[in-house]
Parts: sequence; structure tokens; C-alpha cells
Amino acid sequence: IKLNPAICVIVNNCVTSNFTTKISIFTNFFSVSKIGTIVAIKGAEFLEGIGLVGIPLCLGLIVLTGLINLLIGSASAKWAILAPIFVPLMMLLGYDPAFAQIVYRIGDSLTNPLSPLYTYLPIVLSFARKYDKNVGIGTIIANMIPFSASFAVVWIAQLILWYTLNLPLGPGGVIFLQ
Repeated sequence: IKLNPAICVIVNNCVTSNFTTKISIFTNFFSVSKIGTIVAIKGAEFLEGIGLVGIPLCLGLIVLTGLINLLIGSASAKWAILAPIFVPLMMLLGYDPAFAQIVYRIGDSLTNPLSPLYTYLPIVLSFARKYDKNVGIGTIIANMIPFSASFAVVWIAQLILWYTLNLPLGPGGVIFLQ
């Protein structure tokens, strides 16, 4: 059997496509199928039905984003996947899109140092190995847990304070839709 080299290259690229290509295909599927909007509408109805709104909703989205952050390192790739769900869902529940992004960014930033996909982990590891040759990724991540926990307490407390007092998020940034 004689194979066409061009077809072999196409098949090889499809089979061994990198993670970025798969994410872009997934994002395009989300866009074309409008499944993100459907999930947002059904999710908002469900969450409102069970009374999971306000601070518990924010905490749930922060935890969800943090867990996804352990699997997808790129903040922009995560936002491209989650924004079509988070923004309409939060808007249907009466929150401004700026508030949806703040909730996302808190969840994203809390687990950055704990993720093996953290962009700067190799740099931190090389600096640490300068002083201790036996240090590994587990040691670095374990030493970052207190920082992440401290940031979580402060940022979530700040979010609750801003939410409770309905403080502006910035110029033109509000928590609740008018």
C-alpha cells in the first residue's frame, strides 16, 4: 500500500495535536453550538431554584475556577472557556459582568502557585535549587500553600465586604445590574 505523504501529515497532526489546538477546537465548539449559553441559562435557573446565590454562589465559582486552574494553566484559555458560562449566568442572576470577572480572577489566582502548570514554577524551582539541591516541585508547592491560604482569606473577605456594602469595583464597575 502506498500512502500519500500529505495525508500522513494531516492524520499525524490530528492525532498528535497539542493541547492548545484541542482547547481552540473546544472553544470553537462552545461558540458555534451555543452550549455555553444553554448551560448558563439552565445553570442560573437551577442555582436560583435551590437558592444558591450571593456569597455562596461566589464561593462556589471561586472553588470551581481554582479546580479548573489545576488542569489548565493559561488564564486566557480558562476565561475563553468559562466566560461564555460565567458571564451570562451571573447576569441572569443580577450581577454585573465585571463582578463575574472578579470572582473568576480570585479563583484563578489562588491556585496559581499550587498548580504544576504554573508558568513560573520552573524559575522558582531553579532559584530554590541554587540554595538546596534536593528541592523538588512538591517542596515548592507545599511551601506555597500558606501563601495561597492567606490570599484566599484576604481576597474572599474583601469580596464579601465589597458585596455586602455594594462598593464600586472601579470606575463604572458595579456589583449588581441596575
